[in-house]
Amino acid sequence: MTSESGRYGRFNGMELVPSADRAALVARIDTVTAGASVKDSFADLDLTELGFEVLFEAQWIHRPASAPALAPDLDWYVVGSPDRLRAWALAWDDGEGNADLFRPELLDDPAVFVLAGQSASGRVVAGAVASRSGHVVGISNVFALDGGPDRAWRVVLGAVHRLFPTLPVVGYEQGDDLVAAINHGFEPVGPLRIWLHAS
Repeated sequence: MTSESGRYGRFNGMELVPSADRAALVARIDTVTAGASVKDSFADLDLTELGFEVLFEAQWIHRPASAPALAPDLDWYVVGSPDRLRAWALAWDDGEGNADLFRPELLDDPAVFVLAGQSASGRVVAGAVASRSGHVVGISNVFALDGGPDRAWRVVLGAVHRLFPTLPVVGYEQGDDLVAAINHGFEPVGPLRIWLHAS
């Protein structure tokens, strides 16, 4: 189990092995504070009796490094300052009130790259967060203000290919976002489930 930040806020717990001990996992989570959540990485836990409800279900996705590179239709850059991160977060949030999830400390992590696609006027209109490990690049928080996930993936995958041309790309998606990811070379590789504590 570990914790991580994702598109739905901060996950207080994440299952790292199948069939983890539910009680032990939840015992390590602050369920008193609102927003406690668990990423059920294998969709094999039932946390209902422990006060959680399913927020959503999704599919893990994988795109091999050998997949064709995409040419983005927007200029892009890696966010490098708190002001630019705030502009990115406001565009990602699109008025939902969650922009504060992305704190300036995120920029201090050398394995995290906040990718921004910009309009001709310099306004952030697309982006994602890329997290690099030694073997893959994880992508989360994919968005585009215009053109939907198809445009977002074109920008994001073009940027990732330029930054990490030899690494496969992974993440998770659901619904129309999953369809768009598949259309851009991803394959679904297994289910996951996000649980939210009903506090």
